[in-house]
Amino acid sequence: MTRAFVFPGQGSQAVGMGKELADAYPEARQVFEAVDEALGQNLSKIMFEGPEDVLTLTENAQPALMAVSMAVVRVLEEKGGFKLSDKAAFVAGHSLGEYSALAAAGALELDDTARLLKTRGQAMQKAVPVGEGAMAALLGLDLPTAEAVAEEAAQGAICAAANDNAEGQVVVSGSKAAVERALEIAKEKGSKRAVLLPVSAPFHCPLMAPAAQAMAEALAEVQIRQPVPSLVANVTAESVEDPTVIRRLLVEQVTGMVRWRESVLYLRDQGVTELVELGSGKVLSGLVRRIDRSMTGKAVNGPADIDSLLEELA
Repeated sequence: MTRAFVFPGQGSQAVGMGKELADAYPEARQVFEAVDEALGQNLSKIMFEGPEDVLTLTENAQPALMAVSMAVVRVLEEKGGFKLSDKAAFVAGHSLGEYSALAAAGALELDDTARLLKTRGQAMQKAVPVGEGAMAALLGLDLPTAEAVAEEAAQGAICAAANDNAEGQVVVSGSKAAVERALEIAKEKGSKRAVLLPVSAPFHCPLMAPAAQAMAEALAEVQIRQPVPSLVANVTAESVEDPTVIRRLLVEQVTGMVRWRESVLYLRDQGVTELVELGSGKVLSGLVRRIDRSMTGKAVNGPADIDSLLEELA
């Protein structure tokens, strides 16, 4: 079986995340302590105990999700006695999960990754004043139809497809009024359900340009090595290994669409049959069957999941 390890994005956070790992494994505790130290804040306390509204803040949720993913990675490598690259052909991550994927593949140091995601979260939040942007899920429409909806809804403002998550599950992002218009137009075009998402900013659209600039500056200061295994990038839905290209794509990713459906199909075409989601929640492993029924998805986030995967990998 050929597998890829994939890493979740924002929305997969939940109070209590990582607590079981920290209680069970010293390797996990070391990851959480290292992230706390890199950020100069007790992020792990917020992860384990909440409050939820503080954990959900973009600048906390992003490094927190990465920390849980990396805790799982370190435990697997330590308990299994292998490197992640021995057991997977590719890594990929959804939005902020791309940073987790790069850290897991040895391209980024853990402390650099934590600081980059803190900066990314703050910059994305600051780019658009609260209440001026919005995101909405258009369910039951394919990507070309959703893009046509966004274009029609824009009317001189910004409205763009932000996430192509699976067939019939596209998210649009932009100015609040334009996104609200998109909800109505989507229903006229046959969307089964069109709903505003509970997010604090309009991610992955041109309104995020100030955040992209901030990330270009932050990424310029950080060493990026060649990831092993190679990364399937959000904005191209193809594999990439060149650190210079990765740096550029991470900047483009802030304003660009997350091409997740295409990324999974690319992995399938490279012979990948199983996606193993490492970290909090099971959003990505749940999407696999919606994208291609020949592939399987598995979520690994607690001790029982880790034991089961280690048996499979032995």
